[in-house]
Amino acid sequence: MSLRLLVLYGSYRADRMGIRLANYLVTELSQLGHDVELIDAKAIGLPMLDRMYKEYPEGEAPETMEALAEKIRSADGFVFVTGEYNWGFQPGLKNLTDHFLEEWFWRPAAIASYSAGRFSGVRAATAWHGTLSEMGMVVISSSLAVGPIAQTLDDSGAPIGEGGKSLSRAFPRFAEDLAWWAEAAKAQRAKVKPPY
Repeated sequence: MSLRLLVLYGSYRADRMGIRLANYLVTELSQLGHDVELIDAKAIGLPMLDRMYKEYPEGEAPETMEALAEKIRSADGFVFVTGEYNWGFQPGLKNLTDHFLEEWFWRPAAIASYSAGRFSGVRAATAWHGTLSEMGMVVISSSLAVGPIAQTLDDSGAPIGEGGKSLSRAFPRFAEDLAWWAEAAKAQRAKVKPPY
């Protein structure tokens, strides 16, 4: 079954390394037959959270926010690509995510983390798990952790070296886990209206 998936990425840095992982995921998930779109927080450029999407009167949200809300609502699942900043997650991706709430409900989220070092962003992934659960998503048990990212993916997002081989071995389970939950949630939403 082809699924509509959003890959969300949030670094605002000039020399972004995590875009390699985001591009890898878009490519690999697309090759499985899914409709995949990269949502780049820096490119979208939402302001620091002042008013959530739902706090605007209907039809009065900024155009960029309205378009993103529709993309989130129409998605079957999400992949959050997170770097680690001082044991935490990137503020750009968190800010984008916090602009919405009900739009995320009743769909699965997967977490792919990265860093320049050997911990591969796992502390940020752990922090995201609770946040995404609180925001109404089911976080799948499979995750990807990539690091050192410059020795795992090249500039185009292609796997390189031993890290790249390890990532390529881990990806199929990650993708299958996400697809299973996305298909299950999609079928259930079609059958029974969510309780809230």
